[in-house]
Order: sequence, then C-alpha cells, then structure tokens
Amino acid sequence: MTRVIVVTGGATGIGRATAERFRADGDEVVITGRREDVLAKTAADLGARGVVCDATDPAQVERLLDTLPDQVDVLVNNAGGNTDFGRPDAGLEQLKANWLANLEANLLSAVLTTTALAPRLTTAVVHLGSIAGARGPGSYGASKAALALWNQDVAAELGPRGITSNVVAPGFTAETEFFQGRLTPERRETLLAATMTKREGQVEDIAGTIHFLASPAARHLTGQVLHVNGGALVTR
Repeated sequence: MTRVIVVTGGATGIGRATAERFRADGDEVVITGRREDVLAKTAADLGARGVVCDATDPAQVERLLDTLPDQVDVLVNNAGGNTDFGRPDAGLEQLKANWLANLEANLLSAVLTTTALAPRLTTAVVHLGSIAGARGPGSYGASKAALALWNQDVAAELGPRGITSNVVAPGFTAETEFFQGRLTPERRETLLAATMTKREGQVEDIAGTIHFLASPAARHLTGQVLHVNGGALVTR
C-alpha cells in the first residue's frame, strides 16, 4: 500500500538517502528544503515532490500544510545541522545568537513541523538526532539533547493513536554537508578511531534505520534514541 512520507531537509545527505529508501517501496515522498535549485534536482532524480520550506519559519510550515494531503503516514524531521560553523563567537550577544540559531535549526524546526502535521499523521515520526546529543559539544549538542527529551513528549502524545516517535542519532557519517568542508584528515582519523567498526557511517546506514522505525516491525518501539555510530558511543 502506497504511503505518504514527508522528509524535511530531504535534498541532500541523509535526507536524500531516506527519501530514496522510501521511494524504493513505491511510497509518495515529499521532500522539503530551503534551496530551491538543489531541492528541484533531487525531486526530479528520485521521482519525489519538492516543496521549498524553511522549517524554522512558522509561516512557511503552515504553507507546507496546504501542499500536503489530509493523511501523512510518516514524518522524518531531518532538517538541521551545526549552525556554529563559520559564525563568529566573540561577545555575549553573538553567543546568544549562536545558541538560538542551533536551537531553531535542530529543535524548533522539528517542533513546528511535528505540531503542524500531528493531526494528519498515521504511523510514525522519526527525528534526526546526533551522537553530540549524548556528549556535546556546545549549543549543537544541547539542541540535539533537547530534541531527544522532547521526543518523549511526542511519543506520549501520539502513542494512543498508534503512532510512534523515535530519534535516530548518527555518529560520523560520510557523504553529508555536515562539516561544510572543514573536516581535516586528522579529525577524520580521530573519528574513525573512536568507532568499533573502523569505518565511516554511510547515509544508507542511517536511512535504513529510519525506514525500519517507520515499518510494522517497529510498531511497539517508541520514545527511544537509536544510536547508529559504529560503536563510537555505546548505551545500555
């Protein structure tokens, strides 16, 4: 049965791989993003539908609703990233702006989109977290930690309707725009050395976990954070 899947930040990296994984099932996939040209190309490549939407802007999220059907089966809150890259860090005013930027990108984007789509959802919400949400650093880590805690509220609210809500928290993952060209060979080796698998995560690894969480096999799995990091961080 064809489902409707919404993937925010779906034009590149993990979002694109996630959209592609659902499209392989024949699902109707809507991807959102801020860059119209990149979004249009990915939508054409995957046979998905692209909608320009900045998930931190309430007005744009409301306009997104007008483009969606009355029933949305799965929402993947993938939009976000570390907004500290390239930003100055001098002075308290700038510090405040930097923290608010990460909170908007990684927490409020998911809060706004989930709240807007909640009445239409039928199956699952999956939020993209990070290994940083368990061990920092700074405002990016704090925003992902807040996302994981808020996920428990979403799971409790939507659970009685048979809808699950979980966080997938990647570690070092290749083929994304996360480091914005700032990943040095030395930093890459450090990140690889921290894993048990001694390899980079691939976007398909994360997309596969997201796809599983939206499947019938995961219908009794909710309120959780699933770490996908090659053993760089272990939980029990």
